[in-house]
Amino acid sequence: MSDPTRPADLSPAPDGTEPALEQVGEELAESMDAGGMGRAGGLANALVEQGAIGDAIGGWRGMIDSAAPSAVFLVAFTVTGRQLSASVWAAVVAGALIAGWRLLRRQPLQQVLGGFVGVAFCAWLASRTGRAEDFYLPGLLWNVLYAVVLAGSAVVGHPLVGYLVGALTGDLKGWRGRPRLRRAYLLATWLLAAMFVLRLVVQVPLYLAGWVEALGAARLAMGIPLYAGTVLLCYTIVQRARHADALTGASAAE
Repeated sequence: MSDPTRPADLSPAPDGTEPALEQVGEELAESMDAGGMGRAGGLANALVEQGAIGDAIGGWRGMIDSAAPSAVFLVAFTVTGRQLSASVWAAVVAGALIAGWRLLRRQPLQQVLGGFVGVAFCAWLASRTGRAEDFYLPGLLWNVLYAVVLAGSAVVGHPLVGYLVGALTGDLKGWRGRPRLRRAYLLATWLLAAMFVLRLVVQVPLYLAGWVEALGAARLAMGIPLYAGTVLLCYTIVQRARHADALTGASAAE
């Protein structure tokens, strides 16, 4: 069983590729704006004990990449006088440029295509329905999904954050027998679920009212800033619990 106080290895692989944890963080961002949330694996990357939260997540630049098409859509929609066609094409072009840039960075093809397909689907849906607000509908649905999954895991006593961190530290279930860690992972899971619920509480009424500009602004404001704050809080809770649990274990060993 691995040492819970030992930081995960983030050093580059011998072939120069990105570390596994950084790739997980990058994958997190793929669907964060265009698709709603991003894969939960990137969260675990942030929660693994590191010297700084920014270093713990290799996906901050990926989050920015994923937020850019949504920002471009909102700006184009406003500047062109609510022209849907021009706005969706602007978002797709932005997504294609980002995909090309990521290819130049030699990121895995799955990550590159995942981000672009998410943007393209949002653009297709809005064009298909003729409703600009539908560009943001997939994101709302992803928020519903992740809120239900996270809250459900907490309700049944198997907080998802615990398994995410355990998978990356090489101790998938060992935390379940440690009350302090279990409580910390439970709290962190509820905090993340609350973040997604808060997004829905604010954004669903804007979607139903057809207030596209307000919805787009809310999506941007409640994207990276809200996510970063929530992850930082979860990171602090988990870090303190891991340190306290390690000290308790060391005292018992003596």
